[in-house]
Amino acid sequence: MSVMVIGKFSGDTAKFRASLTERAREYEKWGAAAKAAGGIHHRFAVGDGYVVIVDEWESVAAFEKFFSSPELQAFVGSIGAAGAPEMIVAEAVASPDQY
Repeated sequence: MSVMVIGKFSGDTAKFRASLTERAREYEKWGAAAKAAGGIHHRFAVGDGYVVIVDEWESVAAFEKFFSSPELQAFVGSIGAAGAPEMIVAEAVASPDQY
């Protein structure tokens, strides 16, 4: 049974947007590491002064182990995140209207 992870990070969205291009190889590296650690799906969204992540993971434990990496935390801070994110973790369920 997988879990959905939704995180909201306050911070410098211009710096984040620039990092998507300027540091693309690092994102690719982290994406591959996430998949290897149990990540199933990943997406970003940008709002006014915040970035949202929407992920699906094999388990809470897999996500927590991956996200607690000091190297990942340093990367997140270096791309514009300020402070601890708001996080929601919930069991993923199938529904008839899913797409």
